[in-house]
Amino acid sequence: MPHYDARRYERQICLPQIGKQGQNKLSKTSVLIVGAGGLGSISSLYLAAAGIGNITIIDNDDVEITNLNRQILHNEASIGKPKTFSAAQRIKELNSSIKVYPIQKRLDSDNIRSLIKGINIIIDATDNYKTRQIINRISIENKLPWVFGGVQGFEGMVTSFIPGLTPCFECIIPRPERSAHTPGIIGPTAGIIASIQAMEAIKLILNIGKSLKNTLLKISGLDMRIQTLTLSKNPDCPACSQIKNNRQVNNI
Repeated sequence: MPHYDARRYERQICLPQIGKQGQNKLSKTSVLIVGAGGLGSISSLYLAAAGIGNITIIDNDDVEITNLNRQILHNEASIGKPKTFSAAQRIKELNSSIKVYPIQKRLDSDNIRSLIKGINIIIDATDNYKTRQIINRISIENKLPWVFGGVQGFEGMVTSFIPGLTPCFECIIPRPERSAHTPGIIGPTAGIIASIQAMEAIKLILNIGKSLKNTLLKISGLDMRIQTLTLSKNPDCPACSQIKNNRQVNNI
């Protein structure tokens, strides 16, 4: 018997792609969300609502008033508090039956090794290249899928990286030049991209539908233009060029 209340999930259990078996799998899944900001706000809430059984969320920042135009995990009462604690409280308010593990630290190449133990998939909800590079390298090393999301202004992009089956992050996005200014962002941009990230994660966990593997989805909110770009592996990629194309992913 499942250890969840089937009534909560009846509107998704009735979907033939999910059913009781799929819901049971979701309840046993462990997800690592890197970042409790704009992307982490939406992806964590939808994954919690879907019944993902274990959510670990890592971030080292405190809530600031400038976050609140897009980071809807938090509210005015959260200002000055650690983001992960604020996030965990809100997630548990939504779904008290799941387990949430807040980690108030900056992700680095050392602590990520302990964080991925038992994890089935990683959600990228960060905003910097270095952290994504760390996620990418550990993903390749452990054949661990992750869902990338990037947002700025009115534009966003998303894809799924599956080691051995897709190009990696460093294949398609070279290290950017450092910018002296903080880029602007409107909240719905993060909401759209993070919603797609949550959808991707659920599809990959359940092995249903058509994922964004080998495809980069780009959305422009100002003119509602949507593009899909086919991704190709870089044979000289410093991160994944030694990975054989026939490796299989067995984490999900």
